[in-house]
Amino acid sequence: MKARVKWVEQVSFVAESGSGHTVVVDGAPDAGGRNVGMRPMELVLAGAAACTAFDVVWILKRARQPVADCVVEAEAERAPEEPKVFTRIHLRYAVAGRGLDPRQVERAVKLSKEKYCSATIMLGATAEIGYEVRLVEGDTVD
Repeated sequence: MKARVKWVEQVSFVAESGSGHTVVVDGAPDAGGRNVGMRPMELVLAGAAACTAFDVVWILKRARQPVADCVVEAEAERAPEEPKVFTRIHLRYAVAGRGLDPRQVERAVKLSKEKYCSATIMLGATAEIGYEVRLVEGDTVD
């Protein structure tokens, strides 16, 4: 896996993944940013949420569950002093489908947390990670 980050101006950067996708990363205005992209730590948190969402959908599909939508909202607290690592992360999973087995959804979330999600397992070295799961009967999470 590779990534390349190129400085654009002030504290704005363009990050390019090894697979060729790009995202703008910028600092906060009080640090000289122009608010044109995610902050670096926001990107880390979003990546962790995407990693676990990927796992949950993948596990549910393999279990032949009728998953139709999945949203993971993440909130984090950071240490007050440098390095300002995450100290707490709370993940809120909302999974939609018609006739989902609640045990299978809970199993998928636990497997992601304990075995598959490299991002949250890595962040768990400094952060207490908690979660909650909400099932939605239907095709979308609103």
